[in-house]
Parts: sequence; C-alpha cells; structure tokens
Amino acid sequence: MKNNLHYSATVELTPSFHDTDAMGVVWHGNYLKFFEKAREALFQKFHYGYQAMFESGYAWPIVDTRVKFIATTTAEQKLLITAQLEEYEHRIKIKYLIKDALSGQKTTTGYTIQVAVSTDTKEMSFVTPNVLLTQFGLLK
Repeated sequence: MKNNLHYSATVELTPSFHDTDAMGVVWHGNYLKFFEKAREALFQKFHYGYQAMFESGYAWPIVDTRVKFIATTTAEQKLLITAQLEEYEHRIKIKYLIKDALSGQKTTTGYTIQVAVSTDTKEMSFVTPNVLLTQFGLLK
C-alpha cells in the first residue's frame, strides 16, 4: 500500500490570517483541520464520505494522531496537502504531507489512525468492515 498514489488525494489550501498565531505563522492546531480537508477528499474519491459512512452503519473516529513540523507556514501561502491511505487492516492509517505549492518544500508531515465503530451498538470493530474495503476496491 505504501506509495500507491491511487489511494491518495491532494487538495490546495491557502491559510487565512485568522489561521495564524501572534507570531504570524499558522497556529499548530490548524494542521489537524488541514489534514481533515485532504482526508475528506480521499474518502470522497472513493464515494465513502461522512454521510456514506454513517449510512453504512459505521463512524470512524480518530484514535491517534501525529504532526511533525518541518518548516513554518504563513497566511496566504498556497499549500498542497496530500492524504494517503497507508494501512487498512483492523484500522485505517492515513499519512499526510504538506508542501509549499510554489517551491515544493515539505513543511509538515503526520498521520491519523481511525477505527470503525458501529453507529448502532457504539462498539469498536476489530476488523475493517467490508463496506470500506469494497468502496476502496480492496476486497479480495
């Protein structure tokens, strides 16, 4: 699965002034919001957005995340944010790469881990539900 661009999506995002802190750089907490935009694009690519997830009987809460800051970003700086499915057995692990859109410089990396939770029983599934595997074309 590693480096399989079929299972990735990239969005362009330009942080606004309100995304910055007192030092004029993008506030660290906003990077999770940026990751979310790319993750939404990835799931939409496979027609399994949040509404489809809910309708399939599963929620996919994030249970772990990591952000590594490499270079600062500022308001009005065009960014390319890529989300790539890295693991899908028992959980979903999505890795992220943020680059400056003009220079291509890497600014941020990270990942999120999500698990399937039944919307009916609220119980966590210890196997990846077939609906996700089917939507992503991974069912063997």
